[in-house]
Amino acid sequence: MGTVTSYFGQLCGQEKKKEEERLLRANDRPFNFSYHYANNAIKTSKYNIFTFLPLNLFEQFRRLANAYFLFLFCLQLIPQISSLSWFTTMVPLILVLAITAVKDASDDINRHNSDKQVNNRKVEVLLDGELRNEKWMTVQVGDIIKLENNQFVTADLLLLSSSEPLNLVYVETPPNNRLDKFKGALTVNQNTFSLDNDKLLLRGCTLRNTEWCFGLVIFGGPDTKLMQNSGKTTFKRTSIDHLMNVLVLSIFGFLASMCSALAIGNAVWEVKDGSTFTVFLPREKGANAALTSFLTFWSYVIVLNTVVPISLYVSVEIIRLGNSFFINWDRKMYYPKNDTPAQARTTTLNEELGQIKYIFSDKTGTLTQNIMAFNKCSINGKAYGNSVHLCDEYKACIFSFLQKTQRVDFSWNQLADPKFIFHDFSLVETVREGNQEANAFFRLLALCHTVMPEEKKEGELFYQAQSPDEGALVTAARNFGFVFRSRTPETITVVEMGQHVTYELLAVLDFNNVRKRMSVIVRGPDGKITLYCKGADTILYERLESSCAKLMNITTRHLNEYAGDGLRTLVLAYKDLDERYMKEWKQRHHLASIAMDGREEQLDELYEEIEKDLVLLGATAVEDKLQDGVPQTIEQLAKADIKIWVLTGDKQETAENIGYSCNMLREEMKEIFVVAANTAEGVKEELRAAEEPSVVTSRAGLFWMEKKETVQDETVEGDYGLIINGHSLAYALDKSLQMELLRTACMCQTVICCRVTPLQKAQVVQLVKKYKQAITLAIGDGANDVSMIKAAHIGVGISGQEGMQAVLSSDFSFGQFRYLQRLLLVHGRWSYLRMCKFLQYFFYKNFTFTFVHFWYAFFCGFSAQTVYDEWFITLYNLVYTALPVLGLSIFDQDVNDRWSFQYPQLYAPGQLNQYFNKKAFVRCMMHSCYSSIILFFIPWAAMYDTVRDDGKDIADYQSFALLAQTCLIIVVSAQLCLDTHYWTAVNQFFVWGSLAAYFAVTFTMYSNGMFLIFTSIFPFIGTARNSLNQPNVWLTILLASLLCILPVVAFRFIVIQLRPTINDKVRENMRKNQSIDWAFLNCCRSPAHNQGFFKFPPSGRSAERSFLLTCHPVRQEDTHSNEKYMHVHAHAETDGNTHTVCLYIHTHIA
Repeated sequence: MGTVTSYFGQLCGQEKKKEEERLLRANDRPFNFSYHYANNAIKTSKYNIFTFLPLNLFEQFRRLANAYFLFLFCLQLIPQISSLSWFTTMVPLILVLAITAVKDASDDINRHNSDKQVNNRKVEVLLDGELRNEKWMTVQVGDIIKLENNQFVTADLLLLSSSEPLNLVYVETPPNNRLDKFKGALTVNQNTFSLDNDKLLLRGCTLRNTEWCFGLVIFGGPDTKLMQNSGKTTFKRTSIDHLMNVLVLSIFGFLASMCSALAIGNAVWEVKDGSTFTVFLPREKGANAALTSFLTFWSYVIVLNTVVPISLYVSVEIIRLGNSFFINWDRKMYYPKNDTPAQARTTTLNEELGQIKYIFSDKTGTLTQNIMAFNKCSINGKAYGNSVHLCDEYKACIFSFLQKTQRVDFSWNQLADPKFIFHDFSLVETVREGNQEANAFFRLLALCHTVMPEEKKEGELFYQAQSPDEGALVTAARNFGFVFRSRTPETITVVEMGQHVTYELLAVLDFNNVRKRMSVIVRGPDGKITLYCKGADTILYERLESSCAKLMNITTRHLNEYAGDGLRTLVLAYKDLDERYMKEWKQRHHLASIAMDGREEQLDELYEEIEKDLVLLGATAVEDKLQDGVPQTIEQLAKADIKIWVLTGDKQETAENIGYSCNMLREEMKEIFVVAANTAEGVKEELRAAEEPSVVTSRAGLFWMEKKETVQDETVEGDYGLIINGHSLAYALDKSLQMELLRTACMCQTVICCRVTPLQKAQVVQLVKKYKQAITLAIGDGANDVSMIKAAHIGVGISGQEGMQAVLSSDFSFGQFRYLQRLLLVHGRWSYLRMCKFLQYFFYKNFTFTFVHFWYAFFCGFSAQTVYDEWFITLYNLVYTALPVLGLSIFDQDVNDRWSFQYPQLYAPGQLNQYFNKKAFVRCMMHSCYSSIILFFIPWAAMYDTVRDDGKDIADYQSFALLAQTCLIIVVSAQLCLDTHYWTAVNQFFVWGSLAAYFAVTFTMYSNGMFLIFTSIFPFIGTARNSLNQPNVWLTILLASLLCILPVVAFRFIVIQLRPTINDKVRENMRKNQSIDWAFLNCCRSPAHNQGFFKFPPSGRSAERSFLLTCHPVRQEDTHSNEKYMHVHAHAETDGNTHTVCLYIHTHIA
């Protein structure tokens, strides 16, 4: 039996009563049940079969639009108010609720299946003296369980024993960077032992390279650290979401204004003319003008309800889901090396990808490959490793030559890694000569690390490292004769120049982002105790003894050279320790490690005490190569006016060199500011704070209650860059200086922050979010990037060498940084454009539909009578106009992906939110108002006193209603066609199919058969066939359509001619390019060799010349947009001369 005292609940953010002490007995379930500990079953689902309907409806009716339409339905049940049947509101509401419920049910079923799969996993549990296979969900606190290799860890376990020497266990850690915080104490037989992550196996880990192990369940199910840390992620909403909420609220106000105006009109009409109609329409007892006006107000709330978009939010979710599939299916964002496709992990942020203004990027593993190679080193003031100082065009050739001819031969070392490459023979000679400093250098690399060795066959060593840096350094030591062979919790075994040496491991002083260093204390075979330390130069230099000053200056010069080459550097140092001091220090270390209050602080003090007066050995430099396509990607994003900030833990020189390699920093930049001061005043001066930054305060949000402060951009000439160190950044992020930092940084095209912590990364992102009111994106690959990814509007994770931490916290993920340009410039821009077009068209068609009712009120005595047939009102948004707008919003493109890359400037309108904003919404309303006037008054005037061909009267209400709604459906369909830039078969089918459905449904509902079966429901008997067979009706439809559409066409034509946008210019270029393609068509679509004449340029200018082309199609490939590209070798003959050219032809060959 043992006692575990833990701050587990506090660390995991539980709001419940803190559990101060946990008592348990091994394999004593009755005793453990008495404490009511949670079992090991987990539940992430929201509903069950009984709670789904009430809970889901409750959640849906919390949305303002749904609650509003439920209120309308209740009003329609009151006969004195409603002039519409209940189904006109209930059918759309039920459909919207059903679609949402099906989506929620599908998501929850997936969660149920996931829970069921996890809970039903089997594990061996020790019960009644024997191992039994039990389901995970039945495991209880206090059970002893057995795990085998490659099994998931069932619960949070206290490790008891394993198949490895001295009970060592290898685990693959779970994707959560907060799981390294655990402290506790275990009391057994009056002896107290420290509990931390080294003693625990946490749920979510996977057992690796260990045949078996036994563990005692301490926390199960919802109490496990993984489940406690997997709380709800902050729900991210796009700027368009916020705008839609404001617009919907404004629409409510506008609806109330219209209904009030019409109610007042009804009161006036009742007083002046109402008495005239009482002879055949007697008023009810007690009714007067005031009461009638009040009831009319609510009647018009029902009649004009279509101005409030009930299906808006459902349609938006469908569009976002469709655009997410395009990202998931994009083969051009698939990374075959790791079998990693692009993934839209969040489907609600697609359009915001087209509005990014700031990108915050990690360096290692994001811009670089995070595959490290030991490149150079400095030992006792001497630099080793070849350094080629040649212009760029010769470096590749020289490197290839060195690789083939001057590679160091390590055949003398039987345990050397054959993949290791080094080119400086002098270092091998120095080591083999027995140089003490060189031996101590590589001995440190072989001892000071957390690498785990795996030796399946004698001499075949494989290292499993927490970071590629450590793996590269230990591999370097291995090749130079200091081979790390094995480890136990108490020893480390190294083969030093062929001799097996075992060191007693006395203490490990772990690395973290604050310490930025790691130390081990070992006792050698000779009894000598030594502390070996490696870490950042800025940290270790402060802890060197004074006698190292000269060596430190030389090493610093070498470090600067390495950093200038873009290499990652570490400084190595050691210290000999006294036996008596070490014994006393270990006692204090033990007391600090089991302390429940202030454990970290006490340990930090002990580490600071012992890690001083170190002796400098030298420095290492490892190379982390750039990923493919990074410079080109950054160049493209810069052309799109996206500002890129790199937030890295590397030193300044390394980050600066990578900045130049990535095209973020360029020689033609006007100036590159460097902020490296160590005081607040110095930082302020370097930030050039001669002027106060311009801060504008504004109101935003619902009811304009949210106060926002924005730092205005300043106009500067030329491009600037900014580099700031971590210690300077700490001062700059203070409230007194953060505005100065933001002002200076935002004047720069590129910002590089060096030596920053994960917390500082998040603080920088939050600063820009708060004061720039711009959309931000953070991209990274490791656990230290998670806080930054979650802080940004959009987080992107890269599946890299550091696990899946960043991916699982991200909104979008893929395998390489270069795919970011396609995600933003293609998918992001298309998604934003499609969403804006959808919103404009959606509001246009609904306002146009509703305003016709408003004008009709002046001709029906403000009686709340509807213009249209009730079934048309019901089906207008559900059937007749639903699919065409979805087709537009899912498939439309202004230009294809190739032109999107060729003109990154097309991205700028999204950053400025030009395509849909409050002004665009007002213009949409004005357009709807104009269209509604035409659609009401033209049919009204055409039908007034009109007769049929046979002389009979046609001017009845039902014929007018049919004419008005037919004009409406044709005009809104034509408007959608004008808005469509990219036609597909699906778009064609949706548009023409919807029109066909309208006429088919209309003729069916107005038929004799429907009237005979449902007399009261379908009263418009014969109206369709009697009206639509008249020429004047079709002429009226044509006239109304032309009057609605021609002004739009004329206005757009004039705007394109006088003030063309970047989109207009690029689309014009694309059309010209397509005309050139079609000129090649006859030449390219034929057999392997063909001839044809081609005139260039096609515009007919004086430079036009004729060419005889012989074309040889070489390659053809399909793309995402079903277009085809050809590489064609063409022989052009002109004036008797033959020229061979290579053409890149973009065609639409069927």
